[in-house]
Amino acid sequence: MQRFSHIFIILSIFMLGISFSSYAQFRIDLESGAVFTGYNKIQVPGTDGTRFNLTDELDVNNSLFYRLKLLYTFNDKHTFSVLFAPLSIKAQGYSDQTIQFAGATFAAGDALNTRYVFNSYRLTYRYLFPRKGDFQFGLGATAKIRDALIRIEDEEKSATKTNVGFVPLINFQLEWFAKEKLSLLLQGDALVSTQGRAEDVLLAALFYPSQNVTLKAGYRILEGGADNDEVYNFSLIHYAVIGGIVRF
Repeated sequence: MQRFSHIFIILSIFMLGISFSSYAQFRIDLESGAVFTGYNKIQVPGTDGTRFNLTDELDVNNSLFYRLKLLYTFNDKHTFSVLFAPLSIKAQGYSDQTIQFAGATFAAGDALNTRYVFNSYRLTYRYLFPRKGDFQFGLGATAKIRDALIRIEDEEKSATKTNVGFVPLINFQLEWFAKEKLSLLLQGDALVSTQGRAEDVLLAALFYPSQNVTLKAGYRILEGGADNDEVYNFSLIHYAVIGGIVRF
């Protein structure tokens, strides 16, 4: 996971340098808030492990999150961005069933501790179409690297499944400028394939107190997963979002 953080920092410095050298629009977008798990269905291996729903078997801790995005726009049309979106969820309790996971057996009734990590690193290009009245639409593509981990442990042993992979996604944005300083934003990355699906979509109200500052509040949904011989995992995550965007 650390190597992707280094790549993110390098890209961020590069974009910052381009922005100041060409006097184009550079933005920092920070989100935070609360995370709630809808479901998290896990089976490792995907062929003969025990399939269980983490939210049904154990007590999931609701937690805080943050996301950091750096954006660079030129000619009011072309936007490049890099996103660092870490996610870590913990759960504990007593399962009603014996769980076969990643080569280990956890007996029913054992006290279990789990950790679910799904960090996302994304590079996005989006083209902004000319504004039509109160609406503006953008469409592009995202290159995503997922850095995932699932760990289960009891008092005697632990088992871990890690997965690092590349996922191409379609990026979209629709903004409705309802009033002079207020708009409604629908924005996300999504794609469906035969091996799985991924949707990360934000619906938020934006408030513009000044030319260089935007405040936002809304709801984000992260849903999807994969089904193959190594792993079966589909999850639904809810985010209560607050945040802000600063322009330079």
